[in-house]
Amino acid sequence: MATMLAGKHLKRYKDLAWLLIKYGRSDLVANLGIESDLTPEERPTPAPLADELADDLERLGPTYIKLGQLLSTRADFLPPAYIQALARLQDRVEPFSFGEVERIVAEELGVRISKAFSEFESTPVAAASLGQVHRAKLRDGRAVAVKVQRPGIRERIADDLSAFLELAKFLDKHSDTLGRFELQKTVEEFQKSLAAELDYRQEAGNLSRLAENLAEFPSIFVPQPVADYTTTRLLTMEYVDGRKITDLPPVVRMELDGSALADQLFRAYLKQILIDGFFHADPHPGNVFVTEDRRIALLDLGMVARIAPGMQESLLKLLLAVSEGDSDRASQIGAAIGRQREDFEPGDFRRRVADLVGAYQHASLGDLRIGRTLLELATASGEAGLQLPTELTLLSKALLQLDEIGRTLDPEFEPNEAIRRHASELLRKRILKSASPGHLATALLEAKEFAEKLPGRVNRVLDLVASNQLKLHVDAIDEAELIGGLQKIANRIAMGLVLASLIVGAALLMQVPTTFRLLGYPGLAMLFFLFAAAGGCALILSILWSDRKPRRGARSTKS
Repeated sequence: MATMLAGKHLKRYKDLAWLLIKYGRSDLVANLGIESDLTPEERPTPAPLADELADDLERLGPTYIKLGQLLSTRADFLPPAYIQALARLQDRVEPFSFGEVERIVAEELGVRISKAFSEFESTPVAAASLGQVHRAKLRDGRAVAVKVQRPGIRERIADDLSAFLELAKFLDKHSDTLGRFELQKTVEEFQKSLAAELDYRQEAGNLSRLAENLAEFPSIFVPQPVADYTTTRLLTMEYVDGRKITDLPPVVRMELDGSALADQLFRAYLKQILIDGFFHADPHPGNVFVTEDRRIALLDLGMVARIAPGMQESLLKLLLAVSEGDSDRASQIGAAIGRQREDFEPGDFRRRVADLVGAYQHASLGDLRIGRTLLELATASGEAGLQLPTELTLLSKALLQLDEIGRTLDPEFEPNEAIRRHASELLRKRILKSASPGHLATALLEAKEFAEKLPGRVNRVLDLVASNQLKLHVDAIDEAELIGGLQKIANRIAMGLVLASLIVGAALLMQVPTTFRLLGYPGLAMLFFLFAAAGGCALILSILWSDRKPRRGARSTKS
Protein backbone atom coordinates (compact mmCIF):
# COMPACT_ATOMS: atom_id res chain seq x y z
CA MET A 1 0.00 0.00 0.00
CA ALA A 2 2.93 2.33 0.64
CA THR A 3 3.80 2.36 -3.06
CA MET A 4 0.31 3.70 -3.82
CA LEU A 5 0.97 6.76 -1.65
CA ALA A 6 4.69 7.22 -2.19
CA GLY A 7 6.40 9.67 -4.52
CA LYS A 8 6.46 13.43 -4.35
CA HIS A 9 3.82 13.49 -1.60
CA LEU A 10 5.52 11.03 0.77
CA LYS A 11 6.81 13.78 3.07
CA ARG A 12 3.27 15.13 3.50
CA TYR A 13 1.90 11.63 4.12
CA LYS A 14 4.52 11.14 6.81
CA ASP A 15 3.49 14.44 8.42
CA LEU A 16 -0.14 13.29 8.46
CA ALA A 17 0.88 9.85 9.79
CA TRP A 18 2.82 11.58 12.57
CA LEU A 19 -0.27 13.58 13.55
CA LEU A 20 -2.56 10.53 13.44
CA ILE A 21 -0.21 8.43 15.61
CA LYS A 22 0.24 11.23 18.14
CA TYR A 23 -3.50 11.78 18.50
CA GLY A 24 -4.47 8.14 18.87
CA ARG A 25 -5.38 7.04 15.32
CA SER A 26 -2.52 4.66 14.53
CA ASP A 27 -5.16 2.25 13.14
CA LEU A 28 -5.69 4.63 10.22
CA VAL A 29 -1.94 4.87 9.68
CA ALA A 30 -1.74 1.09 9.45
CA ASN A 31 -4.41 1.20 6.74
CA LEU A 32 -2.29 3.69 4.80
CA GLY A 33 0.70 1.36 4.89
CA ILE A 34 3.24 4.12 5.60
CA GLU A 35 3.79 3.56 9.32
CA SER A 36 7.06 1.76 8.59
CA ASP A 37 8.41 4.91 6.89
CA LEU A 38 8.54 6.64 10.29
CA THR A 39 11.75 5.83 12.13
CA PRO A 40 11.63 5.21 15.90
CA GLU A 41 13.05 8.70 16.42
CA GLU A 42 10.33 10.21 14.21
CA ARG A 43 7.44 8.41 15.92
CA PRO A 44 5.67 10.76 18.35
CA THR A 45 4.53 10.12 21.89
CA PRO A 46 0.72 10.01 22.05
CA ALA A 47 -0.64 13.31 23.39
CA PRO A 48 -4.42 13.75 23.60
CA LEU A 49 -4.18 17.42 24.63
CA ALA A 50 -6.16 19.64 22.27
CA ASP A 51 -3.81 22.62 22.60
CA GLU A 52 -0.91 20.50 21.38
CA LEU A 53 -2.77 19.77 18.15
CA ALA A 54 -3.01 23.50 17.43
CA ASP A 55 0.72 23.91 18.19
CA ASP A 56 1.63 20.99 15.92
CA LEU A 57 -0.40 22.35 13.03
CA GLU A 58 1.27 25.75 13.39
CA ARG A 59 4.68 24.04 13.28
CA LEU A 60 3.85 22.05 10.12
CA GLY A 61 3.18 25.16 8.05
CA PRO A 62 0.53 27.30 6.36
CA THR A 63 -1.57 24.59 4.74
CA TYR A 64 -1.85 22.68 8.01
CA ILE A 65 -2.82 25.88 9.82
CA LYS A 66 -5.62 26.42 7.32
CA LEU A 67 -6.52 22.73 7.63
CA GLY A 68 -6.88 23.26 11.37
CA GLN A 69 -9.18 26.20 10.73
CA LEU A 70 -11.23 23.96 8.42
CA LEU A 71 -11.39 21.16 11.01
CA SER A 72 -12.67 23.68 13.54
CA THR A 73 -15.86 23.82 11.43
CA ARG A 74 -16.44 20.02 11.60
CA ALA A 75 -17.92 19.43 15.04
CA ASP A 76 -19.17 16.03 13.82
CA PHE A 77 -15.54 14.99 13.27
CA LEU A 78 -13.71 16.33 16.36
CA PRO A 79 -14.68 16.64 20.05
CA PRO A 80 -15.59 20.10 21.38
CA ALA A 81 -12.25 20.52 23.22
CA TYR A 82 -10.35 20.22 19.93
CA ILE A 83 -12.80 22.52 18.14
CA GLN A 84 -12.26 25.19 20.79
CA ALA A 85 -8.47 24.84 20.58
CA LEU A 86 -8.50 25.08 16.77
CA ALA A 87 -10.90 28.03 16.88
CA ARG A 88 -8.15 29.97 18.65
CA LEU A 89 -5.55 28.88 16.10
CA GLN A 90 -3.44 31.83 15.00
CA ASP A 91 -0.53 31.51 12.60
CA ARG A 92 2.72 32.92 13.95
CA VAL A 93 5.51 32.53 11.39
CA GLU A 94 8.77 34.23 10.57
CA PRO A 95 8.48 37.20 8.17
CA PHE A 96 10.06 37.05 4.73
CA SER A 97 12.70 39.53 3.61
CA PHE A 98 12.01 43.14 2.69
CA GLY A 99 13.71 42.52 -0.64
CA GLU A 100 10.93 40.08 -1.52
CA VAL A 101 8.36 42.66 -0.41
CA GLU A 102 9.87 45.27 -2.74
CA ARG A 103 9.89 42.80 -5.63
CA ILE A 104 6.24 41.74 -5.15
CA VAL A 105 5.01 45.33 -4.76
CA ALA A 106 6.84 46.38 -7.92
CA GLU A 107 5.43 43.40 -9.85
CA GLU A 108 1.87 44.05 -8.69
CA LEU A 109 1.76 47.87 -9.02
CA GLY A 110 4.18 48.25 -11.91
CA VAL A 111 6.27 50.87 -10.04
CA ARG A 112 8.87 50.85 -7.29
CA ILE A 113 7.78 51.17 -3.65
CA SER A 114 9.33 54.65 -3.45
CA LYS A 115 7.12 55.81 -6.33
CA ALA A 116 3.87 54.35 -4.94
CA PHE A 117 4.35 55.26 -1.26
CA SER A 118 5.89 58.22 0.51
CA GLU A 119 6.81 55.94 3.45
CA PHE A 120 7.02 52.15 3.75
CA GLU A 121 8.30 50.49 6.94
CA SER A 122 10.65 47.58 6.27
CA THR A 123 9.71 45.73 9.48
CA PRO A 124 6.25 44.12 9.29
CA VAL A 125 3.72 44.79 12.03
CA ALA A 126 2.33 41.26 11.63
CA ALA A 127 3.42 38.09 9.82
CA ALA A 128 1.10 35.18 9.04
CA SER A 129 1.18 32.01 6.99
CA LEU A 130 -0.23 33.56 3.81
CA GLY A 131 1.27 37.05 4.02
CA GLN A 132 2.56 39.86 6.19
CA VAL A 133 1.45 43.44 6.89
CA HIS A 134 3.59 46.59 6.64
CA ARG A 135 2.71 50.10 7.73
CA ALA A 136 3.03 52.74 4.98
CA LYS A 137 1.86 56.16 3.81
CA LEU A 138 0.38 57.05 0.46
CA ARG A 139 1.55 60.08 -1.51
CA ASP A 140 -1.47 62.04 -0.21
CA GLY A 141 -0.39 61.41 3.40
CA ARG A 142 -2.94 58.74 4.34
CA ALA A 143 -1.65 56.04 6.71
CA VAL A 144 -2.30 52.58 5.29
CA ALA A 145 -1.59 48.94 6.05
CA VAL A 146 -0.20 46.93 3.12
CA LYS A 147 -0.69 43.16 3.16
CA VAL A 148 1.84 41.39 0.91
CA GLN A 149 1.33 37.75 -0.02
CA ARG A 150 4.12 35.35 0.92
CA PRO A 151 6.26 34.40 -2.12
CA GLY A 152 5.68 30.89 -3.47
CA ILE A 153 2.75 30.28 -1.13
CA ARG A 154 0.31 29.48 -3.93
CA GLU A 155 2.53 26.73 -5.32
CA ARG A 156 3.19 25.24 -1.87
CA ILE A 157 -0.49 25.18 -0.95
CA ALA A 158 -1.42 23.68 -4.33
CA ASP A 159 1.13 20.89 -3.76
CA ASP A 160 -0.09 20.24 -0.22
CA LEU A 161 -3.74 20.20 -1.28
CA SER A 162 -2.94 17.77 -4.08
CA ALA A 163 -1.59 15.38 -1.45
CA PHE A 164 -4.58 15.96 0.84
CA LEU A 165 -7.03 15.31 -1.99
CA GLU A 166 -5.29 12.08 -3.00
CA LEU A 167 -5.26 10.90 0.60
CA ALA A 168 -8.94 11.87 1.11
CA LYS A 169 -9.97 9.83 -1.94
CA PHE A 170 -7.99 6.86 -0.60
CA LEU A 171 -9.55 7.07 2.88
CA ASP A 172 -13.08 7.43 1.49
CA LYS A 173 -12.61 4.16 -0.39
CA HIS A 174 -10.67 2.13 2.18
CA SER A 175 -11.82 3.35 5.60
CA ASP A 176 -15.38 2.68 6.73
CA THR A 177 -14.77 4.84 9.81
CA LEU A 178 -13.73 7.95 7.89
CA GLY A 179 -15.64 7.31 4.67
CA ARG A 180 -18.90 8.52 6.21
CA PHE A 181 -17.35 11.97 6.74
CA GLU A 182 -16.89 12.50 2.95
CA LEU A 183 -13.30 13.69 3.24
CA GLN A 184 -12.87 14.20 -0.50
CA LYS A 185 -15.78 16.65 -0.58
CA THR A 186 -14.36 18.43 2.48
CA VAL A 187 -10.93 18.86 0.88
CA GLU A 188 -12.50 20.14 -2.34
CA GLU A 189 -14.42 22.78 -0.38
CA PHE A 190 -11.17 23.59 1.44
CA GLN A 191 -9.50 24.18 -1.94
CA LYS A 192 -12.20 26.66 -2.93
CA SER A 193 -12.02 28.60 0.35
CA LEU A 194 -8.21 28.82 0.20
CA ALA A 195 -8.32 29.97 -3.42
CA ALA A 196 -10.66 32.80 -2.37
CA GLU A 197 -8.44 33.69 0.60
CA LEU A 198 -5.38 33.90 -1.67
CA ASP A 199 -7.11 36.47 -3.89
CA TYR A 200 -6.77 39.75 -1.98
CA ARG A 201 -9.26 41.43 -4.30
CA GLN A 202 -11.98 39.29 -2.77
CA GLU A 203 -10.89 40.30 0.72
CA ALA A 204 -11.08 43.96 -0.36
CA GLY A 205 -14.65 43.38 -1.51
CA ASN A 206 -15.44 41.70 1.82
CA LEU A 207 -14.14 44.75 3.71
CA SER A 208 -16.34 47.10 1.69
CA ARG A 209 -19.45 44.95 2.06
CA LEU A 210 -19.02 44.43 5.81
CA ALA A 211 -18.50 48.16 6.41
CA GLU A 212 -21.71 48.90 4.51
CA ASN A 213 -23.68 46.26 6.47
CA LEU A 214 -22.43 47.55 9.83
CA ALA A 215 -22.84 51.27 9.12
CA GLU A 216 -25.59 51.50 11.78
CA PHE A 217 -23.11 50.56 14.55
CA PRO A 218 -21.03 53.65 15.39
CA SER A 219 -18.67 51.74 17.69
CA ILE A 220 -17.70 49.17 15.04
CA PHE A 221 -14.97 50.08 12.55
CA VAL A 222 -14.01 48.13 9.41
CA PRO A 223 -10.93 49.46 7.53
CA GLN A 224 -11.60 50.22 3.88
CA PRO A 225 -9.38 49.11 0.97
CA VAL A 226 -7.58 51.44 -1.43
CA ALA A 227 -8.72 50.09 -4.80
CA ASP A 228 -5.86 51.47 -6.92
CA TYR A 229 -3.28 49.81 -4.65
CA THR A 230 -4.97 46.41 -4.39
CA THR A 231 -4.29 43.35 -6.58
CA THR A 232 -4.52 39.58 -6.18
CA ARG A 233 -1.29 39.50 -4.10
CA LEU A 234 -1.37 42.99 -2.59
CA LEU A 235 -4.03 44.54 -0.32
CA THR A 236 -3.79 48.18 0.76
CA MET A 237 -6.30 49.40 3.35
CA GLU A 238 -6.76 52.00 6.06
CA TYR A 239 -4.33 51.65 8.93
CA VAL A 240 -5.91 50.78 12.28
CA ASP A 241 -4.20 52.60 15.12
CA GLY A 242 -5.00 50.44 18.11
CA ARG A 243 -4.23 47.28 20.09
CA LYS A 244 -5.42 43.71 20.18
CA ILE A 245 -8.33 43.39 22.55
CA THR A 246 -6.36 40.91 24.68
CA ASP A 247 -3.34 43.26 24.94
CA LEU A 248 -5.16 46.17 26.57
CA PRO A 249 -3.56 47.38 29.81
CA PRO A 250 -5.83 47.54 32.89
CA VAL A 251 -5.89 51.36 32.83
CA VAL A 252 -7.32 51.42 29.29
CA ARG A 253 -9.91 48.78 30.18
CA MET A 254 -11.10 50.90 33.08
CA GLU A 255 -11.63 53.84 30.71
CA LEU A 256 -13.66 51.78 28.24
CA ASP A 257 -17.43 51.36 28.39
CA GLY A 258 -16.91 47.62 28.10
CA SER A 259 -20.55 46.66 28.58
CA ALA A 260 -21.78 48.90 25.75
CA LEU A 261 -18.97 47.81 23.41
CA ALA A 262 -19.56 44.11 24.09
CA ASP A 263 -23.30 44.46 23.54
CA GLN A 264 -22.86 46.38 20.29
CA LEU A 265 -20.27 43.91 18.99
CA PHE A 266 -22.60 41.01 19.77
CA ARG A 267 -25.54 42.76 18.09
CA ALA A 268 -23.37 43.44 15.05
CA TYR A 269 -22.51 39.74 14.74
CA LEU A 270 -26.09 38.62 15.19
CA LYS A 271 -27.06 41.01 12.39
CA GLN A 272 -24.26 39.68 10.16
CA ILE A 273 -25.22 36.06 10.74
CA LEU A 274 -29.00 36.13 10.99
CA ILE A 275 -29.98 39.17 8.89
CA ASP A 276 -27.28 39.88 6.29
CA GLY A 277 -26.21 36.25 5.76
CA PHE A 278 -22.59 37.43 5.41
CA PHE A 279 -20.26 37.48 8.39
CA HIS A 280 -16.66 37.65 9.55
CA ALA A 281 -16.02 33.96 10.28
CA ASP A 282 -12.80 34.30 12.28
CA PRO A 283 -13.24 36.88 15.07
CA HIS A 284 -10.45 35.52 17.28
CA PRO A 285 -8.84 38.11 19.60
CA GLY A 286 -5.98 38.70 17.15
CA ASN A 287 -8.46 40.00 14.57
CA VAL A 288 -10.35 42.32 16.94
CA PHE A 289 -8.67 45.60 17.92
CA VAL A 290 -9.62 48.51 20.16
CA THR A 291 -8.77 51.74 18.36
CA GLU A 292 -7.39 54.92 19.92
CA ASP A 293 -10.85 56.54 19.70
CA ARG A 294 -12.33 53.59 21.67
CA ARG A 295 -14.02 51.72 18.85
CA ILE A 296 -13.92 48.00 17.94
CA ALA A 297 -12.05 47.31 14.68
CA LEU A 298 -12.62 44.05 12.77
CA LEU A 299 -9.60 42.92 10.75
CA ASP A 300 -8.61 40.13 8.35
CA LEU A 301 -11.68 39.35 6.27
CA GLY A 302 -10.03 36.62 4.23
CA MET A 303 -12.28 34.08 5.94
CA VAL A 304 -15.96 34.96 5.61
CA ALA A 305 -19.11 32.85 5.48
CA ARG A 306 -22.42 33.18 3.68
CA ILE A 307 -25.75 31.79 4.84
CA ALA A 308 -28.85 31.34 2.67
CA PRO A 309 -32.08 33.04 3.86
CA GLY A 310 -33.81 29.75 4.68
CA MET A 311 -30.85 28.60 6.77
CA GLN A 312 -30.77 31.98 8.55
CA GLU A 313 -34.32 31.49 9.81
CA SER A 314 -33.56 27.93 10.93
CA LEU A 315 -30.42 29.06 12.77
CA LEU A 316 -32.34 31.87 14.46
CA LYS A 317 -35.02 29.43 15.62
CA LEU A 318 -32.38 26.98 16.85
CA LEU A 319 -30.49 29.73 18.66
CA LEU A 320 -33.66 30.88 20.44
CA ALA A 321 -34.68 27.30 21.29
CA VAL A 322 -31.31 26.58 22.89
CA SER A 323 -31.19 29.89 24.75
CA GLU A 324 -34.72 29.20 26.11
CA GLY A 325 -33.90 25.59 27.04
CA ASP A 326 -36.53 24.09 24.67
CA SER A 327 -34.91 20.73 23.82
CA ASP A 328 -37.90 19.36 21.84
CA ARG A 329 -37.91 22.37 19.54
CA ALA A 330 -34.11 22.30 19.22
CA SER A 331 -34.10 18.60 18.23
CA GLN A 332 -36.90 19.15 15.67
CA ILE A 333 -35.02 22.03 14.02
CA GLY A 334 -31.72 20.14 14.10
CA ALA A 335 -33.26 17.06 12.46
CA ALA A 336 -34.87 19.27 9.79
CA ILE A 337 -31.70 21.15 8.78
CA GLY A 338 -29.22 18.27 9.17
CA ARG A 339 -28.30 15.50 6.75
CA GLN A 340 -29.34 12.11 8.11
CA ARG A 341 -26.84 9.29 7.58
CA GLU A 342 -27.80 5.62 7.40
CA ASP A 343 -27.00 5.12 11.08
CA PHE A 344 -29.19 8.03 12.25
CA GLU A 345 -31.18 7.23 15.41
CA PRO A 346 -33.95 9.83 16.03
CA GLY A 347 -34.56 8.68 19.60
CA ASP A 348 -30.87 8.79 20.49
CA PHE A 349 -30.58 12.25 18.92
CA ARG A 350 -33.54 13.62 20.91
CA ARG A 351 -32.13 12.17 24.12
CA ARG A 352 -28.70 13.72 23.53
CA VAL A 353 -30.22 17.12 22.75
CA ALA A 354 -32.44 16.95 25.84
CA ASP A 355 -29.45 16.10 28.06
CA LEU A 356 -27.35 18.87 26.56
CA VAL A 357 -29.98 21.61 26.62
CA GLY A 358 -31.15 20.53 30.08
CA ALA A 359 -27.63 20.82 31.48
CA TYR A 360 -27.29 24.17 29.75
CA GLN A 361 -30.60 25.42 31.16
CA HIS A 362 -29.59 24.65 34.76
CA ALA A 363 -26.06 26.06 34.52
CA SER A 364 -25.14 29.15 36.48
CA LEU A 365 -24.87 32.48 34.67
CA GLY A 366 -21.09 32.45 34.98
CA ASP A 367 -20.85 29.06 33.25
CA LEU A 368 -23.19 29.75 30.32
CA ARG A 369 -21.45 29.64 26.92
CA ILE A 370 -23.88 29.39 24.01
CA GLY A 371 -21.07 29.00 21.47
CA ARG A 372 -19.70 26.00 23.33
CA THR A 373 -23.21 24.59 23.74
CA LEU A 374 -23.87 24.78 19.99
CA LEU A 375 -20.55 23.05 19.31
CA GLU A 376 -21.48 20.26 21.72
CA LEU A 377 -24.86 20.04 19.99
CA ALA A 378 -23.17 19.55 16.62
CA THR A 379 -20.87 16.90 18.11
CA ALA A 380 -23.79 15.06 19.73
CA SER A 381 -25.64 15.15 16.40
CA GLY A 382 -22.67 13.60 14.61
CA GLU A 383 -22.51 10.79 17.19
CA ALA A 384 -26.23 10.13 16.63
CA GLY A 385 -25.79 9.90 12.84
CA LEU A 386 -26.92 13.43 11.92
CA GLN A 387 -24.51 15.83 10.19
CA LEU A 388 -25.54 19.41 10.88
CA PRO A 389 -24.68 22.04 8.24
CA THR A 390 -21.28 23.74 8.29
CA GLU A 391 -23.03 27.07 8.81
CA LEU A 392 -24.03 25.97 12.31
CA THR A 393 -20.45 25.15 13.25
CA LEU A 394 -19.23 28.46 11.84
CA LEU A 395 -21.90 30.20 13.91
CA SER A 396 -20.86 28.19 16.98
CA LYS A 397 -17.20 29.02 16.46
CA ALA A 398 -17.91 32.73 15.99
CA LEU A 399 -20.08 32.82 19.12
CA LEU A 400 -17.43 30.90 21.04
CA GLN A 401 -14.83 33.51 20.13
CA LEU A 402 -17.27 36.32 20.85
CA ASP A 403 -17.88 34.85 24.32
CA GLU A 404 -14.19 35.33 25.07
CA ILE A 405 -14.06 38.84 23.57
CA GLY A 406 -17.27 39.94 25.31
CA ARG A 407 -16.03 38.80 28.70
CA THR A 408 -12.69 40.50 28.06
CA LEU A 409 -14.53 43.79 27.52
CA ASP A 410 -17.02 43.17 30.31
CA PRO A 411 -16.48 40.25 32.74
CA GLU A 412 -20.21 40.28 33.56
CA PHE A 413 -21.39 40.25 29.93
CA GLU A 414 -23.94 37.48 29.25
CA PRO A 415 -24.23 36.56 25.52
CA ASN A 416 -27.25 34.33 26.19
CA GLU A 417 -29.17 37.17 27.77
CA ALA A 418 -28.13 39.38 24.85
CA ILE A 419 -29.65 36.89 22.40
CA ARG A 420 -32.96 36.86 24.25
CA ARG A 421 -32.89 40.64 24.63
CA HIS A 422 -32.31 41.26 20.91
CA ALA A 423 -34.60 38.47 19.59
CA SER A 424 -37.51 40.82 18.88
CA GLU A 425 -35.22 43.24 17.04
CA LEU A 426 -33.81 40.39 14.93
CA LEU A 427 -37.30 39.19 14.02
CA ARG A 428 -38.41 42.71 13.12
CA LYS A 429 -35.40 43.18 10.83
CA ARG A 430 -36.01 39.84 9.15
CA ILE A 431 -39.64 40.80 8.48
CA LEU A 432 -38.58 44.18 7.08
CA LYS A 433 -35.97 42.48 4.92
CA SER A 434 -38.59 40.08 3.54
CA ALA A 435 -40.76 43.13 2.73
CA SER A 436 -38.10 44.66 0.48
CA PRO A 437 -39.07 45.72 -3.08
CA GLY A 438 -37.26 42.72 -4.53
CA HIS A 439 -39.13 40.21 -2.36
CA LEU A 440 -42.45 41.95 -3.02
CA ALA A 441 -41.83 41.91 -6.78
CA THR A 442 -41.04 38.18 -6.61
CA ALA A 443 -44.23 37.54 -4.61
CA LEU A 444 -46.29 39.52 -7.13
CA LEU A 445 -44.83 37.56 -10.05
CA GLU A 446 -45.61 34.27 -8.32
CA ALA A 447 -49.17 35.49 -7.57
CA LYS A 448 -49.57 36.52 -11.22
CA GLU A 449 -48.41 33.08 -12.39
CA PHE A 450 -50.78 31.40 -9.91
CA ALA A 451 -53.75 33.50 -11.07
CA GLU A 452 -53.00 32.76 -14.74
CA LYS A 453 -52.75 29.00 -14.27
CA LEU A 454 -55.55 28.55 -11.71
CA PRO A 455 -58.58 28.53 -14.12
CA GLY A 456 -57.04 25.87 -16.36
CA ARG A 457 -56.10 23.65 -13.41
CA VAL A 458 -59.57 23.98 -11.86
CA ASN A 459 -61.21 23.09 -15.22
CA ARG A 460 -59.09 19.96 -15.55
CA VAL A 461 -60.03 18.81 -12.03
CA LEU A 462 -63.76 19.44 -12.62
CA ASP A 463 -63.66 17.56 -15.95
CA LEU A 464 -62.13 14.54 -14.21
CA VAL A 465 -64.80 14.69 -11.49
CA ALA A 466 -67.62 14.98 -14.06
CA SER A 467 -66.34 12.00 -16.07
CA ASN A 468 -65.75 9.92 -12.91
CA GLN A 469 -62.04 9.66 -13.71
CA LEU A 470 -60.62 11.43 -10.66
CA LYS A 471 -58.17 9.17 -8.83
CA LEU A 472 -56.23 9.66 -5.62
CA HIS A 473 -52.93 7.86 -5.28
CA VAL A 474 -52.03 7.23 -1.63
CA ASP A 475 -48.60 5.71 -1.06
CA ALA A 476 -48.78 5.27 2.70
CA ILE A 477 -48.93 1.49 3.30
CA ASP A 478 -47.97 -1.82 1.66
CA GLU A 479 -51.13 -2.84 -0.22
CA ALA A 480 -50.04 -6.50 -0.59
CA GLU A 481 -49.45 -6.84 3.14
CA LEU A 482 -52.79 -5.16 3.88
CA ILE A 483 -54.69 -7.52 1.53
CA GLY A 484 -52.91 -10.52 3.05
CA GLY A 485 -53.92 -9.41 6.52
CA LEU A 486 -57.54 -8.94 5.47
CA GLN A 487 -57.58 -12.42 3.92
CA LYS A 488 -56.32 -13.95 7.16
CA ILE A 489 -59.06 -12.17 9.08
CA ALA A 490 -61.73 -13.31 6.60
CA ASN A 491 -60.49 -16.93 6.73
CA ARG A 492 -60.59 -16.94 10.53
CA ILE A 493 -64.10 -15.48 10.57
CA ALA A 494 -65.31 -18.05 8.01
CA MET A 495 -63.74 -20.91 9.96
CA GLY A 496 -65.30 -19.62 13.18
CA LEU A 497 -68.73 -19.53 11.51
CA VAL A 498 -68.31 -23.13 10.29
CA LEU A 499 -67.31 -24.29 13.77
CA ALA A 500 -70.22 -22.40 15.30
CA SER A 501 -72.64 -24.04 12.84
CA LEU A 502 -71.24 -27.48 13.73
CA ILE A 503 -71.85 -26.81 17.41
CA VAL A 504 -75.38 -25.52 16.78
CA GLY A 505 -76.15 -28.49 14.49
CA ALA A 506 -74.80 -30.96 17.07
CA ALA A 507 -76.96 -29.38 19.76
CA LEU A 508 -80.07 -29.79 17.58
CA LEU A 509 -79.19 -33.42 16.70
CA MET A 510 -79.02 -34.23 20.38
CA GLN A 511 -82.82 -34.14 20.37
CA VAL A 512 -83.14 -36.70 17.48
CA PRO A 513 -83.55 -40.39 18.58
CA THR A 514 -81.00 -42.75 16.91
CA THR A 515 -79.58 -46.25 17.44
CA PHE A 516 -76.03 -45.00 16.69
CA ARG A 517 -74.69 -43.67 19.97
CA LEU A 518 -71.26 -42.61 21.40
CA LEU A 519 -70.66 -42.45 25.13
CA GLY A 520 -74.39 -42.71 25.64
CA TYR A 521 -75.20 -39.73 23.40
CA PRO A 522 -76.46 -39.58 19.78
CA GLY A 523 -73.43 -40.53 17.67
CA LEU A 524 -73.90 -37.99 14.83
CA ALA A 525 -74.21 -35.12 17.29
CA MET A 526 -71.08 -36.27 19.12
CA LEU A 527 -69.12 -36.42 15.84
CA PHE A 528 -70.13 -32.83 15.12
CA PHE A 529 -68.99 -31.81 18.61
CA LEU A 530 -65.63 -33.58 18.15
CA PHE A 531 -65.07 -31.98 14.72
CA ALA A 532 -65.90 -28.54 16.21
CA ALA A 533 -63.53 -29.11 19.15
CA ALA A 534 -60.68 -30.20 16.85
CA GLY A 535 -61.31 -27.27 14.52
CA GLY A 536 -61.40 -24.84 17.47
CA CYS A 537 -58.06 -26.14 18.80
CA ALA A 538 -56.51 -25.89 15.33
CA LEU A 539 -57.80 -22.32 14.95
CA ILE A 540 -56.36 -21.30 18.35
CA LEU A 541 -52.95 -22.86 17.54
CA SER A 542 -52.93 -21.14 14.14
CA ILE A 543 -53.67 -17.75 15.71
CA LEU A 544 -51.00 -18.18 18.38
CA TRP A 545 -48.35 -19.34 15.88
CA SER A 546 -49.00 -16.67 13.24
CA ASP A 547 -49.06 -13.87 15.86
CA ARG A 548 -45.84 -15.13 17.45
CA LYS A 549 -43.77 -14.89 14.23
CA PRO A 550 -44.13 -11.08 13.79
CA ARG A 551 -43.06 -10.53 17.41
CA ARG A 552 -39.94 -12.63 16.81
CA GLY A 553 -39.17 -10.60 13.68
CA ALA A 554 -39.60 -7.34 15.58
CA ARG A 555 -37.21 -8.48 18.33
CA SER A 556 -34.58 -9.67 15.84
CA THR A 557 -34.82 -6.36 13.98
CA LYS A 558 -34.26 -4.35 17.16
CA SER A 559 -31.29 -6.49 18.18
